[in-house]
Amino acid sequence: MMQNLFDQAKRCLDCSDPVEKLALTAQTFTALLAGDLSLESCHAPLPFSDAGRPRRPRLVAPRALPRRSPASREGRIALLHAIAHIEFNAINLAWDAVYRFRGLPDRYYHDWSRVAAEEAYHFRLLAARLAELGSSYGDMDAHDGLWATAARTAHDPLVRMALVPRVLEARGLDVTPGMIERLDKVGDNATVGLLEIILRDEIGHVEIGTRWFRHLCAQRRLDSGQTFQRLLSEYMQGQVRPPFHYEARRRAGFSDSEMRHLEVMAKKDGK
Repeated sequence: MMQNLFDQAKRCLDCSDPVEKLALTAQTFTALLAGDLSLESCHAPLPFSDAGRPRRPRLVAPRALPRRSPASREGRIALLHAIAHIEFNAINLAWDAVYRFRGLPDRYYHDWSRVAAEEAYHFRLLAARLAELGSSYGDMDAHDGLWATAARTAHDPLVRMALVPRVLEARGLDVTPGMIERLDKVGDNATVGLLEIILRDEIGHVEIGTRWFRHLCAQRRLDSGQTFQRLLSEYMQGQVRPPFHYEARRRAGFSDSEMRHLEVMAKKDGK
């Protein structure tokens, strides 16, 4: 009997060992591309629960994380660790998007399985760079903002697509160019190269979120611009902040009206 993508996605999601999670993710995506996984849903998804993760890093409030300059080795380690944590969570987010939401076109499942595989690749690159600097994932504290929003959006793929890729993950499009510039100034070419790869791929990931958000809006006969504004106001008050990387966001599918609304909301939140 052919294996099922949803069961394999759950295995990847539940796995707590990073090395094993990367291996399972690669195996699952390869099997999907080869046509070895069925997209027929055999049973409904289980209620949302915590994803598999290692015992460390310790999760703390975002304000409890110290800020460090990338000019120092310790600051670069802290930056790489924070990004590695985001990428590890992004693997789980992609597999949850596959596992949780049923009855969507086959392309949706191929898209988010590919995102999971690319996030795993990013994590592997970052873990290797941390090792070169004498550190490893789990050595520092981290926060759980991404996964907390996944829990709040687990009831509806439209809400998930609007808020996780298009708000939280899109934040990476805004801040990564500044990180690259600061690291370039201190001569860390190796980390700059990694961040350039991640930025390129993340534009595509946010675009996938945009595409499926608009697909679901059209399916429900909703205006996507008005719906995005409503969901931002309902879920993301205080979490929309400038600066915005306009070119990257436009490549990821943001309209001019959506960008104007983000600017207005950021100004209100900044008061």
